Amino acid sequence: MQKILVIQTAFIGDVVLATGLLEKLHAKFPAGAIDILVRKGNEPLFHDHPFVNEVLVWDKKGSKYRNLFSLIGKIRRTRYDLVINVQRFAATGLVTALSKAKHTIGFDKNPFSFLFTDAIRHEITEHGKILHETERNHALIASLTDEKAAKPRLYPSKENFDAVAQWKGKPYICIAPASVWFTKQFPAEQWATFIRSLPPSLHVYLLGAPGDASLCSKIGSGSGNASVTNLAGRLGFLESAALQKDAVMNYVNDSAPMHFASAVNANVAAVYCSTIPAFGFGPLSDNSHIIEIEQKLSCRPCGLHGRKECPLGHFHCAGWIRNEQLLQVLDR
Repeated sequence: MQKILVIQTAFIGDVVLATGLLEKLHAKFPAGAIDILVRKGNEPLFHDHPFVNEVLVWDKKGSKYRNLFSLIGKIRRTRYDLVINVQRFAATGLVTALSKAKHTIGFDKNPFSFLFTDAIRHEITEHGKILHETERNHALIASLTDEKAAKPRLYPSKENFDAVAQWKGKPYICIAPASVWFTKQFPAEQWATFIRSLPPSLHVYLLGAPGDASLCSKIGSGSGNASVTNLAGRLGFLESAALQKDAVMNYVNDSAPMHFASAVNANVAAVYCSTIPAFGFGPLSDNSHIIEIEQKLSCRPCGLHGRKECPLGHFHCAGWIRNEQLLQVLDR
């Protein structure tokens, strides 16, 4: 197997979870050239990645379909031996079907799966067990490797670790408070309450994208804690992961920073509001914790991906999470 392409052009958390495939493929085909296709903006994840030969980038914002067909042309000229499509959407199915690869693999739910060499059944559960997304992805290559899924992994460089070394002088926690979806986002005032409850010996770093800076600022000022540093927009993906790596604990929502933590095996506590771990996207670090409402709500979960607002207007799935639940993770 000489040339391999993995396709995952979804959001950044999905791309991180797909890195488990790179681990298994490299172990099976150590001399192979493994490329990955991602959406524009996610390519920094693979800077200096030891197993990635080339990162192909699809710019979905400007001239989306012209860029797509340009990519298809490049892929056809490369003549891959193997193309693995992790997604179930038509655009990437078309890329796979038109790739001219000797062997194409994707999920049976993709509209173009009838044109793949192998269409793999997409399973949510197996023998009554909820499958993690990494296990679902691994089904695509199980026949080529073995039955055991690999954990996702990122490779922050020495430069990434050097860039965050200035913030590692004393014990600290990281909090990534934002999410694309409102109902996945633990409320700002509850984060502020939690920070007020922390021992003074712990510093707090608030992580996020540039657009999350105002939310992090609100949380920091609302906490009244001088030991809070707002790093939103100041760190790249791999730098954030490098900072998470040595944190006493990383507090995250059901969102991409949770997968960053898993991919460097960092201590992590995932706060679940409207979504649930049983969807198969939970943390995978050796020291992982789930924090969620202790009562049963008939309205939870209200969707797989979260919503822009609580459909019933009360948002109890977040509001009824007790501050003590977050603090107990540190005690353990």
